[in-house]
Amino acid sequence: MNIFKRIFRIGQAEIHAVVEKMEDPIKMTEQGIREMKEDLEQALEAYAKVKALAIRTKSNFEKKQEEANLFEGKAILLLKKAQNGELQVDKAENLAKEALLLKKQFIAEARELEKQSIIHLQSADELHKNVDVLKFNITKWESELTTLKARVKVSNAAKMVNKQLANIDSNSTISMLERMKVKVEEDEALAKAYGEIAHGNKSIIDEINETISNKDSINAELEALKLKLNNDEKI
Repeated sequence: MNIFKRIFRIGQAEIHAVVEKMEDPIKMTEQGIREMKEDLEQALEAYAKVKALAIRTKSNFEKKQEEANLFEGKAILLLKKAQNGELQVDKAENLAKEALLLKKQFIAEARELEKQSIIHLQSADELHKNVDVLKFNITKWESELTTLKARVKVSNAAKMVNKQLANIDSNSTISMLERMKVKVEEDEALAKAYGEIAHGNKSIIDEINETISNKDSINAELEALKLKLNNDEKI
């Protein structure tokens, strides 16, 4: 899957996280991150292989150069032997030519290997950049996922509280409390009414006793007042 398409899909999951009846954005993001990590493993493996190929190619290039230099040295040695009379001139020159041809061949092979080495190194560098991009994106989206999970928790908690608050009216809780308040007030008024009725329904005996009790109290106060006046006159 194209990495940019995947990133776009993960971005969509976060943008539409508040939309109802959609695929779980957290699961989508987690799946996207897993796929990106799989891509990272493949990219690392490819990078390692290309890098190893570049190293082997460069090593072969250096060996070809050494062999070219070696055969050039052999051609010089053959010519010296001819000059010293150790070898016939014709034979020495023919062998020297063969050595120079081999040198030329090794140089050509070395140049080709050098080109391949450069190409492999460029490919390795490109893969390394892709690996860095993947690592960056994985770190970024893992951080985004942590934030998204926290937002979902807060959103779910807020939704639950708001739902409970919304259900107060639908469950008629407030209405029920109001009815209970009215009922208590009615009961209190009824109790007061019963008290007044009970007070108004006194028996004749209760009324006589109450009247006598009140008169006795007044007479006692009157006698006390007379006694006080008499005491004052005597003084």
